Formats: sequence, C-alpha cells, structure tokens
Amino acid sequence: MSRLEELLQQQKEIAVAIEVEVAKGRAAAALGEAVAQFNLGLMFEKGQGVAQSYREAKRCYKQAADQGSAPALYSLGVLFEKGLGEDEDFAQALHWYQLAADQGLAPAQCALGALFEDGRGTKQDFSEAMRFYKLAAAQNHADAKYHLGAMYESHHGVEQDYQVAASWYKLAAALGHSASQCCLARIYENGLGVKRDYAEAMRWYRLAAAQGNASAQLNLGVMFEHGDGVIEDNAEAMRWYRLAAAQVDANAQCKIGFMYGNGKGVPSNYPEAMRWYKLAAEQGNASALSNLGFMFDHGHGVDQDDARALMYYNKAAKRGDVYASKNRDIIEARIAAHAARKVAG
Repeated sequence: MSRLEELLQQQKEIAVAIEVEVAKGRAAAALGEAVAQFNLGLMFEKGQGVAQSYREAKRCYKQAADQGSAPALYSLGVLFEKGLGEDEDFAQALHWYQLAADQGLAPAQCALGALFEDGRGTKQDFSEAMRFYKLAAAQNHADAKYHLGAMYESHHGVEQDYQVAASWYKLAAALGHSASQCCLARIYENGLGVKRDYAEAMRWYRLAAAQGNASAQLNLGVMFEHGDGVIEDNAEAMRWYRLAAAQVDANAQCKIGFMYGNGKGVPSNYPEAMRWYKLAAEQGNASALSNLGFMFDHGHGVDQDDARALMYYNKAAKRGDVYASKNRDIIEARIAAHAARKVAG
C-alpha cells in the first residue's frame, strides 16, 4: 500500500469513527443524558461530525440546561451574547450566565462581570463586575484576573492604581494570558506605577507576541524602531510590524507605510507607503489618513493635490489627529491666500 493510500485509509477510518461517536451521542442525548446533550450541542456549534447549526446547538444546550448543566447554561449565554444564530440578546445572555455562575462556573462568573462592567443587558455596575471577576479569579481564571487588572488601570469603580493592576496582570500573565502579558509589558515600558524597565517590557512583549498577540508584535516593532532598551534596528522593527499587519492591525499597517515612506529598514518606496497607508485608512486609522494627506500635500510619489490632501486631513482631524488639524488649517489658509491674490490680480 502506498503512502497516499495509507493516508486515505486513515481518513476513512477517522470519518467512520466520528460517525459512530455522533450516533452514540445522539442516542445518549435522546435518552436525556445531560452530558451527551451538551456534547452534541458543542458538535453542532463547531460543525464537528455534523453540519454546523447554531439552532441545533441551542436546542441541545437547552435540553442539557433544563437538567441544570452549568456548561450548557454558560454556552447558551455565549450564543446569545455573540448573536450566534440570531441577533444579540444581552439580557438573555445575562440570564443564562447568572444561572451558570450560581453553580460556581468560573467562565460564567467572568462573562457576567464583563456584562456588568460594560452595562450590557443590565445597568452598568462596577461593584458587581468586580465581585464576579473576583469569584472567577479565586478559581484561577486568567481572563478574570486580566479584567481585574484592567479595572484598576482604567479607574472602573476603584481608584486608579497601576501597582495593583500590574499585580493582577502578572497573575494572569503567569498563566499564559497573552493580553495580560502585553499589558504588563506596557506598564514596564512606560514606568506606570513601577520603575521603567525595558528589559522586562521586552520579555513580556515577546511572550505575548509568540502567542500571536498583534499588539505585542506592534510594540516590539516600536521598541526596535526607536531603540528603547535595545539597539535600534529598523529591519527588526519591520519584521515585527509585518507580523502584526498580517493580522490586519491598522497601527502596524500605518507603521509599515511610514517605514517605506521614509526608507527605514527598507528602501524608500512611496507607492508601497501609499498602499499600506490606504489599508490602515480603510479601518479608520487617523495617523494613516493624516499621512495620506501629507503625501498629497507635498507630492510624495503622487502629484501635489491640495484638494485630496485637505480631504484626508479633514478625515484624520475628525478622528482627533492634531497634526492633521494643523496641516488642514495651513492648506485652507494657502487656498484662501491664493484666491485673494487671484481676485486682486
């Protein structure tokens, strides 16, 4: 038997095994076994061994939930919160999360905390959010520890305290939580409540970046571009920017545009700069819009065009870009002066 034939045979055996498991699951679910009903719902939700169907997933979860299955109660909450199979319904999500949280399910407690923190499906209540996050964190739930850190950093219902935020981020980061690793790195990079430590920032950014965290990849690029705690290396900066941009990170796309526009780490290439700026601008990135305005303003790789420069500066200014506002005012004054001279002449 050839290697190809062996692989085809293995695939056939796997398919048969899946069919057998689905049949067993359906039979057990029909007998009212909550675990089987939940597992069948999970298979329908993910499309594993059966045609993907949120409607069928919800039906199976509901059967298991009626028997008090905490995972099924939580899964129903997720479907309603994310609007999978129908429109989002935060009130329903809150209801199902609450039932699962009452059984001590940590993911449900954390999800409930997020709804209270954001005021989705209920009145915004930071104290309730904190209470549920702490219940989940007591069970070593990484997301809950991350949210607690974010509440202390963002002054949500508590006094802003970067040291406490860092302590929560560190606990979650130790569990491999990439967003917490990135936040902890940012705290060390900027010396927020701790002594600035670029080496620690770099260490935590690398750990998060290795998990594909786009923000960490972007920030590593910035550190290498500006030589913050490392030898300035524009080629290495570009490498990290590309990794983040591959995840459609608008800030990274804008950075790549800047690198091409200024010949940093790559040969100067205005068309490439324009292409990357446009990708970021399509996501509403203010800096990219401002930089596009600058290119038309000064004729970098394109014909100088006040009208198009003004258009991009205006879009960037509306998104709060200060430089775009100043440059817009300069162009408007220039256009007005030109019109005055034309009338006088």
